[in-house]
Amino acid sequence: MSVSIYNIKRWIKMLNGTSIYHVRQDLGRVFIPGKLNGYFNDMTQKVIMGETNIDDDGIPFLEHSDGSHVQMPTMIFQYGLGAYDLWLLEKEKIFLMKAVKCAEWGITHQLKNGAWNNFYYIYPNHPYSAMTQGEGISLLLRIYVETNDEKYLKAAQEAIKYMLTDVNQGGVTDYSDGRMILLEYTHLPVVLNGWIFALFGIYDMMLLQPQFENVFEQAISSLIKELPNYDCGFWSMYNNDGMITSPFYHRLHIAQLNALSMISSNDIILKYLNKFRQYERCSWNRRKAFIIKSYQKIMVR
Repeated sequence: MSVSIYNIKRWIKMLNGTSIYHVRQDLGRVFIPGKLNGYFNDMTQKVIMGETNIDDDGIPFLEHSDGSHVQMPTMIFQYGLGAYDLWLLEKEKIFLMKAVKCAEWGITHQLKNGAWNNFYYIYPNHPYSAMTQGEGISLLLRIYVETNDEKYLKAAQEAIKYMLTDVNQGGVTDYSDGRMILLEYTHLPVVLNGWIFALFGIYDMMLLQPQFENVFEQAISSLIKELPNYDCGFWSMYNNDGMITSPFYHRLHIAQLNALSMISSNDIILKYLNKFRQYERCSWNRRKAFIIKSYQKIMVR
């Protein structure tokens, strides 16, 4: 193992609250269960803090470790969802325009198979992500409801069609062993927050097209069965391969499970929501998780 200076810098920014990639994403301030209104998680800080990372076309970009600028679909869709929430909160047209620009970018850059090339700059052989597909769907459907323009609905339909394609056939969903696991990364351990963000996209599509209800139920049933694998006894796990969460992702898990509990009254979801909340309240748990995560984050395998 070796120490990554780049990882150290990103970790410090995450801790002191200056990273635009790790702003707090609590329960959405205008989220309404059963309605395509505000988003499940609060992405507004990505808009408020992210103005320095916006190109001349109004599209956010990711600064890569080599200093290059990368247009990452996930980042763009989250920015658009945050802008849309600000539009609902502030009723200032500029925020709706920002959200529409991100949705337009999504249509322009959507591949013929309905996918978005999210990880091309780091994983060129594994560039697709269920999380990206889900968040793209959520943004496109909100702009469709806002504008009544069918092109946004059509793009969302193509996106979910690809997202539900078996990973063994080039898609981003694992159907092995009777499960339905939505993969943020198709070649790495299963990431919990990415799985849930993808699931939110299916829920949003279900609100407009009820034929997706069975798909949503299958997806959330698989998630419920796997939730114990993301509990290490004092903190939540980032993935199902021993990677513990940072404080940011632990809070994100709590917010996501809170939203899930509002759209699916399941006792197991409530159980882990309450457990993760209790873990965060314990100062010893926070310190222990911080030490373990700091080591995992700084060291490069």
